[in-house]
Amino acid sequence: MENPETQSESSRRNALKMLGLGSTTGLFSLFGSQKARAETYATPSYAKGLAPVTIKSVRAITTAPGGSNLVIVKVETSEPGLYGLGCATFTQRALVVVTAINSYLNDFCVGKDVDNIEDMWQSAYVSSYWRNGPVLNNALSGLDQALWDIKGKRANMPVYQLLGGKARIAVDTYTHASGPTPEAVADKVQQFMEMGFRHIRIQQGGYGGVGAMAEIKPDFKTAGFGRETDDFSDQRTYLKRVPKMFEIVRKRCGEDIQLLHDMHELVEPIDAINMIKGLEEYRPYFIEDPFSPENMNWFKQLRQTTSVPIAMGELFNNINEFKEPMANHLFDFIRIHISQIGGITPAMKVARLGEWFNVRTAWHGPGDTSPVGHAANNSIDIAVWNFGIQESQIFSDKVKEVFPGCPTIKNGYYYVSESPGLGIDINEKEAAKYPIGTKSRWTVRKSDGTLLKP
Repeated sequence: MENPETQSESSRRNALKMLGLGSTTGLFSLFGSQKARAETYATPSYAKGLAPVTIKSVRAITTAPGGSNLVIVKVETSEPGLYGLGCATFTQRALVVVTAINSYLNDFCVGKDVDNIEDMWQSAYVSSYWRNGPVLNNALSGLDQALWDIKGKRANMPVYQLLGGKARIAVDTYTHASGPTPEAVADKVQQFMEMGFRHIRIQQGGYGGVGAMAEIKPDFKTAGFGRETDDFSDQRTYLKRVPKMFEIVRKRCGEDIQLLHDMHELVEPIDAINMIKGLEEYRPYFIEDPFSPENMNWFKQLRQTTSVPIAMGELFNNINEFKEPMANHLFDFIRIHISQIGGITPAMKVARLGEWFNVRTAWHGPGDTSPVGHAANNSIDIAVWNFGIQESQIFSDKVKEVFPGCPTIKNGYYYVSESPGLGIDINEKEAAKYPIGTKSRWTVRKSDGTLLKP
């Protein structure tokens, strides 16, 4: 029988032998199966990136199925069938934007990489040397939105996913209730409440009471001053009517509905301050555009006078115009027209800045924002934390035929598309049935004929 010392020595030798064999096997495995290991650790498809795609053409498509002139930018690419759409609507000067797109932007963009959106935006912004202005900004907005649409399609994701994903279930909206009398406005509010809207903007007549002052004959009309189609607003009448309208709507419709109102800069700043102060008891969700961009310094006095929330900014041309007012908490809602400010790229920058100062978004969404523009609005709304509210549009059947994939509203919410890109298309054959025009009406006068600036 083997003694313990001999057994121990034998076990030690066997262990070393097995270790040696294992190492040899490991070396054969390491060098003998390099191909298999390379295949196992090859770069996965998601990490390889996408092949470069360049811009083939940039062109404008015009249409007016809802009455307003709409301008759409279509960016076609070197990849067959891949294109993007963006809203470049400047309804009052639509044909000038078309020229900027077809004659200048196309030449500037052809051959460039569709993925480099930031570089494209910055270089297009300064390519004319002088910046800003609604014509060039709208053209740039259409290009920018179209490039985001393409990027989403290439990633096989909706654009909102590229902006951070969903921060809420859907996009809460407000709609517009107007009428010739406060009672008629209250009727409209009740109708929209039954449709599920929680936020409703109320106006007696048009902005500044335009169209609801038939009992007053303005002197400029009698004197034949201006054009026959020029509109009229009596500022004192308007200022008296708005609080009365809020009172009647609140009594009829209750405390739960959120009420908004747009002043559209049509009264003197000090009168706007006094009226807003008088609206506090009716708890407006916000009052929009009390002052024109030329009167920004009045916001300091407004803030010291009232706690009513304020929305501002749809007439701003430059994203830098938002910086100081937001940093100084001069208003509560960022009122950006995305087709005017330059598209999704700059709007996201302003939205992110607003988060630092607890300023919420309230993108402009009137009837002269195309469904493509609304899809861009909603893509940001669903993704940013500091979303406030979205102005909505209910699209007609004619508009839906021109723009397959129009955003839809249910129970007061916009529901974003889950299709890649912005989730909307354009039927160019249908669009051609509704040619645009060149006439625009935006002239409002006092009784003596003095022009009121919006």
